[in-house]
Amino acid sequence: MPKSDQSGAESSAVPVVPVTEGDNGTELKRVIGPGLLLLFIVGDILGTGVYALSGQVAAEVGGAVWLPFLCAFVVAMLTATSYLELVTKYPRAGGAAAYSHRAFGIHFLTFLVTFAVMCSGLTSASSASKAFAANLLSALNVDGDHGRVAMAIALGFMALISLVNLRGVGESVKANVALTTVELSGLLIVIGIGAWAVFQGDGEFSRVTDFQTPGGESAFGAVTAATALAFFAMVGFEDSVNMAEETKDPVRIFPRVMLIGLTITGVIYVLVAIASVTLVAPAELGVGDTPLLKVVEAGAPGFPLEIFAWITVFALSNTALINMLMASRLLYGMSRERALPGPLSRLLPRRRTPWVAITFTTLLAFLLIGYADLSALGGTTSLLLLCVFAVVNVAVLVLRRDEVAHRHFRAPTALPVLGVVLCVYLASPLSQRSGRDYEIAGWLMASGVALWFCVWVGNRIITSRRSGVN
Repeated sequence: MPKSDQSGAESSAVPVVPVTEGDNGTELKRVIGPGLLLLFIVGDILGTGVYALSGQVAAEVGGAVWLPFLCAFVVAMLTATSYLELVTKYPRAGGAAAYSHRAFGIHFLTFLVTFAVMCSGLTSASSASKAFAANLLSALNVDGDHGRVAMAIALGFMALISLVNLRGVGESVKANVALTTVELSGLLIVIGIGAWAVFQGDGEFSRVTDFQTPGGESAFGAVTAATALAFFAMVGFEDSVNMAEETKDPVRIFPRVMLIGLTITGVIYVLVAIASVTLVAPAELGVGDTPLLKVVEAGAPGFPLEIFAWITVFALSNTALINMLMASRLLYGMSRERALPGPLSRLLPRRRTPWVAITFTTLLAFLLIGYADLSALGGTTSLLLLCVFAVVNVAVLVLRRDEVAHRHFRAPTALPVLGVVLCVYLASPLSQRSGRDYEIAGWLMASGVALWFCVWVGNRIITSRRSGVN
């Protein structure tokens, strides 16, 4: 069982603010308690993945669509224990990038981890914005090709998200509470309709044990490929560590809340998957971008589908809101640790929100909206985060030698070790993932390397000029 660890002095590699009751060392406002943090985690995990990708997972494995979600949950839980040890040991904004910076001290690696996490959040939010526009048009019963209108809606929606984030974390988290409640109600409707159909003798519950592997591949290969895709639906828990400085008591609150949140979402995903294939054949479920709408229509023909379409719209809103909140806080935290340019840590005087980081990530999201594709970027997002998770699982082991003065969560050593192995495997070509994932991720990281080089050259020029003046 995980246990707390108490030890002596802190390392001075990266400054860490001691954690005390009523800590005033942070510039951000501590407004998040256990309830809000739980809703933040659940709301971040639920969303685009299960609402839009469950059909594609079904196309990979057939009726056993619940199994990849279960496997993805296990991998996520292993990595979550590493995050819990690190966030309770170093309760600062920055997340994976800050942990890798402290563990390895390699600026280039820190920059790439930061860029990978930021890109995963931005691609997810941009995809959600485009899906939001498409579902909004569907909810309004607008038929036909409306590409320009959808693009305008997606851009306007992203601008609105940035204004909510600029307003303050309290407003952002409160919006998350409302949106999480709506998207959770949508999934509970699917589960309820599935349960009712089974009790009434409708549907085909026997499908849940059927494997239908495309291309004649083995069941193991199909499940592995589907798990690599389904993992996109489980990501989001890692975003919460970037809110550590805005959480009232992160060392005490995080372990219990994150594990509860992951468990809740894992159970919901498995039940939604079972309900989906019980009511809709896997082949049909894998066609189109609205798989859960098909489930509701098949299981409850009298249910007003417009209501469920609006629920989907709100669910996608939550995905975009939380990912943009995470991306801006990540850049703020790493800027303050001097791993990124200093202006990114500037705050609005009254709101105490990182306005430069929010503006920068919003502009990048605008660019991605013109490029994002949900099916491709879902796999790319999971690929990027699996690589980041592998680094985090190694970092937690390296940082065992770095002792801190307060008690914190400690993961059993076997868990991060197993987490490294599984994350590397799911990120590798052995997992049968699409080559398109590597192509998109490669371009994103290449742009990151170019950006890092520009920052490095700029720092060298500034240092050289200062030396010349002296």
